[in-house]
Amino acid sequence: MPELDALLLARIQFAFTISFHFIFPAFSIGLASYLMVLEGLWLKTSRQRYLDLFRFWLKIFAVAFAMGVVSGIVMSYQFGTNWAVFSDRAGPVIGPLMAYEVLTAFFLEAGFLGVMLFGMAKVGKGLHFAATCMVALGTFISAFWILSVNSWMQTPTGFEIAANGQFLPGPSWWDIVFNPSFPYRLVHTVTAAYLTTAFVVGGVGAWHLLRDSANRHARTMFSMAMGMAAVVTPIQIVVGDMHGLNTLEHQPAKVMAMEGHFKSHPEGAPLILFGIPDSDAEAVHYALEIPKASSLILKHDPDAPLAGLDTIAREDRPPVGIVFWSFRVMVGIGLAMLGIGMWSLLARIRGKLYDWPLLHRAALVMAPSGFVAVIAGWITTEVGRQPWTIYGLMRTAESASPLDAPAVAASLTAFVVIYTAVFGAGVWYILKLMAAGVHTGEQGPEDLEKAPIRTAGITPGPTQNPVGREELPDGVPGTSPRQSEDG
Repeated sequence: MPELDALLLARIQFAFTISFHFIFPAFSIGLASYLMVLEGLWLKTSRQRYLDLFRFWLKIFAVAFAMGVVSGIVMSYQFGTNWAVFSDRAGPVIGPLMAYEVLTAFFLEAGFLGVMLFGMAKVGKGLHFAATCMVALGTFISAFWILSVNSWMQTPTGFEIAANGQFLPGPSWWDIVFNPSFPYRLVHTVTAAYLTTAFVVGGVGAWHLLRDSANRHARTMFSMAMGMAAVVTPIQIVVGDMHGLNTLEHQPAKVMAMEGHFKSHPEGAPLILFGIPDSDAEAVHYALEIPKASSLILKHDPDAPLAGLDTIAREDRPPVGIVFWSFRVMVGIGLAMLGIGMWSLLARIRGKLYDWPLLHRAALVMAPSGFVAVIAGWITTEVGRQPWTIYGLMRTAESASPLDAPAVAASLTAFVVIYTAVFGAGVWYILKLMAAGVHTGEQGPEDLEKAPIRTAGITPGPTQNPVGREELPDGVPGTSPRQSEDG
């Protein structure tokens, strides 16, 4: 075991908090877009089923969004507490980018979230749909700026280094924002978020189909989710390959660790499927490999030479074992997603999408797979960047605050205990909502007893129907009885 000094503890703390945090944006980014699609379909078709699904997932989105915001705020404080040197030197570049995220994405989401959650009975259909679209757009813009910051740390461009060692923006901010790895990382991450949401929705639909194969809400969820999986998973695999080629160009040591290539291969490198990396011996023990396949994938030529970690100084190499296995977890889950997507496509063609229990069980098992894949992907990205904070320019050991190990250990322990208790309860509540399922006439947040009330001006009181619901236009609570569950 390595010595638990302040630097290692600070790295563990940031890894824990950011992994915990990213679970929620990975879900809310895709779920916001799914809500936008559901409300758009309801407005176009007037089918009650889409409104029920919208209101069901809206409650889950509210909880996930809140937990994502809280965990993200806590995480950002670590830039000042544990990584003050990094913040001081890189602040002139990354500070404005993170401020843009707050000024654009966060304010946009916060401004329209209240209308989205509580405004369906208080504003027009068009305005409410516009609010939903703005929230979905805000989640994407948030991902845009945060991934721009991370990508700049991976492939820094457009900067100047001052006499005091600070990184200063160059003449063009566009060179900083659109650094070489940013477009690939943005598309790969956002697509991963969409797939994460698709498999959660598909898992919930599968759960209720196993209980009642005639459940129309479950059928709609499952059909939409599996359609997304069948279409988007192949796209994600292609995007991931392009991202890998970009990484090979700009961060070759990371790809060497991912592939387990300790030695250079001048006449074509094998693809190591599995094995046990040994950094001390500079070998992968018990390797199961395909000759020259790595050169074929990375260079599109089976005989193309590939450099190994023997060309990189030992002090500049990433931890091979972690990167090697996290990459395989991510790729393995991606292939499993592709298999489920193709299986569902076959079932759809054969007319058995809702009557194939084995497929439903497989989809249920795969429900959390997106979260595992995105965390594995981020481990590959961040651990593969080591020992650098700003790749090739600033080491992680140079970035940490001058703290003692007991101080960092105490805050890490507090984070683990509090996160497990608070966010564990939140996740349990979300799972409880999912297990309850969707019902015709599903209530939304505005129907809850403690929902906001009108407090400004003189507003006429609602006309109550026999069950105490407002008489409103078709498709909202108190809707016309002509609308059946099927629309």
